[in-house]
Amino acid sequence: MTDAVVFEAPAAGRTVAASAAGLTKVYGEGNTKVVALDAVDIAFEAARLTAIMGPSGSGKSTLLHCLAGLDTVTSGEVRIGETRISDLSDKELTLLRRQRMGFVFQAFNLVPTLTAEENIRLPLLLGGQQVDPEWEARVVGSLGLDDRLHHRPDELSGGQQQRVAVARALVTRPDIIVADEPTGNLDSTSGQDVLGFLRSAVDEWNQTVVMVTHDPVAASYADLVVFLRDGHIVDRLESPTPDKVLDMIKSLEV
Repeated sequence: MTDAVVFEAPAAGRTVAASAAGLTKVYGEGNTKVVALDAVDIAFEAARLTAIMGPSGSGKSTLLHCLAGLDTVTSGEVRIGETRISDLSDKELTLLRRQRMGFVFQAFNLVPTLTAEENIRLPLLLGGQQVDPEWEARVVGSLGLDDRLHHRPDELSGGQQQRVAVARALVTRPDIIVADEPTGNLDSTSGQDVLGFLRSAVDEWNQTVVMVTHDPVAASYADLVVFLRDGHIVDRLESPTPDKVLDMIKSLEV
């Protein structure tokens, strides 16, 4: 394995859903300075599921948060499609996240006072968009939530809450879905269900998913796994299996 990997541009004819160029993120200064990302170049192809992995402190969550505009960059740039997000005002960035991005977090991040249906529709309502009943019904039906729409989060299991979060991410038909440890709070069966839904969204609806995970099984659902260490991209794995991912992680930790 090399010390750094040049991340190839997508093949001709492939659409780039998101990209970063020279992305550097530094926290603190002086003796407390930490370089979380060091001049990272990466492009995420549309209609693919890409997993980001690496040891603790490798920069994987920082990369995802910068990509999603949830954290500012120290230098370099991030683009969603052709839109350079550092050029956007706070209001424009908020609108972009609501209309062009979907989010799935480990902690579900549902509003406890809203029903499942209201949580699913929330980004549409906040973004001033109309609900497409046909599309919403397809999303809800595919996730098996038809009989749970009028339940509040505390009336749902963890797996059901995460399915609501996936539906919320899909309902706007975003350019990209970012998922941060989406199975981290779930049992293995519920986790595999959620991963299966994300995989199907890519295969059947041409969605783009970028997912941070520490789980080799979760990573095996991806088309491509990108490995980080010490703020650098150090390797990549196409068509991953759990065993291949685990071997790669072990080599990174040596």
